[in-house]
Amino acid sequence: MAFFSQIADAFTLCSQPPAERPVRTTADPPMAPEDALKLLKDGNRRFVRGCPWGSATKDAARQQLVDEGQAPHTAIIGCADSRAPLETIFDAMPGDIFVLRNAGNTCTHAEGSMVGSLEFATGKLGSRLILVLGHTKCGAIYGATKTYLDAGGAGKKAGCALEGLLQDLGSVAQVAAEEMGAGASSDEVAAHAVKVNVFHTMNFLLKFSQSIREGVRSGQIEIQGGIYHLETGSVEFLGKSPAQKELLESAMPLPPSMVVPGDADRGVHGVRTGADERVPSDLALKMLKDGNERFAVGAVTASKTSGDMRKALVKHNQAPHSAILGCADSRVPVDTVFDAMPGELFVLRNAGNTCTHAEGSMVGSLEFCTGKLGTRLILVLGHTQCGAIAGATATYQSGASQAPGCALEGLLQGLASVAKETSEELGPNASQDQLVSHAVKVNVFNSMNFLLKFSEPLRELVRKGELDIQGGIYHLDTGRVQFLGRSPRQAELLASQLSLPPSMALGAIRTPQDGTLEPKLALKNLKDGNERFVVGAPIAKVHPNMREALATKGQAPHTAIVGCADSRVPLETVFDALPGDLFVLRNAGNTCTHAEGSILGSLEFCTGALKTQLIFVLGHTNCGAIKGATAAYLASKDAKRKKASQALEVLLSELGSVAAEATEEEIATAAVKLNVLHTMNFLLQYSQPIREKVRSGELEIQGGVYDLKSGRVEFLGQSPMQSKLVNSTTKAAPSLQQAIGGA
Repeated sequence: MAFFSQIADAFTLCSQPPAERPVRTTADPPMAPEDALKLLKDGNRRFVRGCPWGSATKDAARQQLVDEGQAPHTAIIGCADSRAPLETIFDAMPGDIFVLRNAGNTCTHAEGSMVGSLEFATGKLGSRLILVLGHTKCGAIYGATKTYLDAGGAGKKAGCALEGLLQDLGSVAQVAAEEMGAGASSDEVAAHAVKVNVFHTMNFLLKFSQSIREGVRSGQIEIQGGIYHLETGSVEFLGKSPAQKELLESAMPLPPSMVVPGDADRGVHGVRTGADERVPSDLALKMLKDGNERFAVGAVTASKTSGDMRKALVKHNQAPHSAILGCADSRVPVDTVFDAMPGELFVLRNAGNTCTHAEGSMVGSLEFCTGKLGTRLILVLGHTQCGAIAGATATYQSGASQAPGCALEGLLQGLASVAKETSEELGPNASQDQLVSHAVKVNVFNSMNFLLKFSEPLRELVRKGELDIQGGIYHLDTGRVQFLGRSPRQAELLASQLSLPPSMALGAIRTPQDGTLEPKLALKNLKDGNERFVVGAPIAKVHPNMREALATKGQAPHTAIVGCADSRVPLETVFDALPGDLFVLRNAGNTCTHAEGSILGSLEFCTGALKTQLIFVLGHTNCGAIKGATAAYLASKDAKRKKASQALEVLLSELGSVAAEATEEEIATAAVKLNVLHTMNFLLQYSQPIREKVRSGELEIQGGVYDLKSGRVEFLGQSPMQSKLVNSTTKAAPSLQQAIGGA
């Protein structure tokens, strides 16, 4: 009977799968642990017998997972071994199981991640079953067993992360060896260690997670173990941990590595956050000095951050007590040098701890830190044997003054003023080492002076006593920081009237805060920009803080341009424009033909939502699209010539009506201009919002032709037909009239 029962069971499992397997989402109720376990067992049996239902999903099911969210019935800790793909082993669908994997299916070296992830799955996602799954022939467990047995139970310092992992699994190997007895072979001990390790991980979860323990006590959660047999594909289910009852009495709230000793100076959450009071500059300086001394003597107190600390940093934001401008040199890890925890230091770093070639980024970042975050101390930190300073000194001494051939050469040349000042102070008899050593100090003061000279927000805070700017030099050989105090020129520089670094003085990104630019000024910007382009004196240069402004504050382009897609006419370059200046629409022939809805809709958005008051239609000489249209028109005198078979032919045939307006002699030079006017007229004729704005004086439509040879734009002014077309009553372009029920 048992045989026939097995046959019937196999037939049932291998029967025709459902036409479409449903996916689990938050719309489904939490599944009882015993039901989830049955799904796992049934899925594994289908896998073993070679008749899985599969996990194929359709678009609708995937969208359902996105829209409704996940609600996995089981959370599994498995091994990262590529031979043990958990979803496949259990014939699971997307959304069924919440999977955590690492080498050895252990919490060792990943305890916070594993425990926290399972607390999330059982708490937020509603999973009621946790399965810890080991597998036979596990490389991590066999390696840990060999390491333990070869060492004779005596540990040694790990030389790499892998050795550390194997050593930390040594306790598992030790238990397995003791249970198997002295006569067991290494392979026998390792095979048993796989099972020991499963229970070890289950016990860890019970011992070090309060929320999981509470779930198990209440019957809401079950923790089960299992071993996947590579040889057969079947999972051996081990049940609950024999130590579960005892471990439910644990009072440990966190895994060992996440328990951080309290320190009042670190903040109310163990790390500094926005919930803490602002630190005065003198106290912040003391904290830096004390932290550096701890680092120098090897008595650091900065510990690992816990999950609660990281959550506090997210929830309460940052409130660093100091902002540090340091060197990118890998030997000077700033947070380590000051024994600092996350949240304490706002760190800016580049080669040479300088504002040269990064002035806008550095100054803007410090203005943010001191203004928005309330930091009251800036420390500019150089260090001995600085490669950037040594290179700059050598470059200066060589007398090289040619244009830089790469960014590095530009950086070194930008630091040349530091080397020059150093050389003048020490005189001609100073050695190279003396020059470099002194240049480090000169450079620190140079950066401090730069901040004072070119940032009014920083100067104002210093004047009011709400900010202190100090300097220091980190000594690589001792680990100690030499604190230099304030710049000798501070009083003088506080009288500066400069508000922007040199590279940012020209050109500014437009955002909605700048308001609307009236048409005549927008047109002047276009003319001035084109003139700069023509004479080879462009000024448009983008800095990171400009991009940030565009991202956070939005766009407010002063002009919308309909131009040709021709690669020889890059519109932003032709008008020397910055990002945010121009709202650009481009296609072959700068026309509305076959793109009328897109062009009109885009311009209505720009002039309506973005409040742009100038539309500029720009053609260009030697336009391939216009030439093609002209040739197509002249090649056929039949108005009903054959139907176009390709999109390009349609475009050219439509543009032929433009070429038809010129005489044969004028076509070569005038069709481009006629096409510009044709596009301008189209906008007026077929867009009611644009017409209304033109009538009210809120918008101008101008045209122009760009000369490829000279680079100059010929500004054509408004359409001669504008006064007539603004009275048009057509509400939509021809291609849109049917869609909206006629114009």
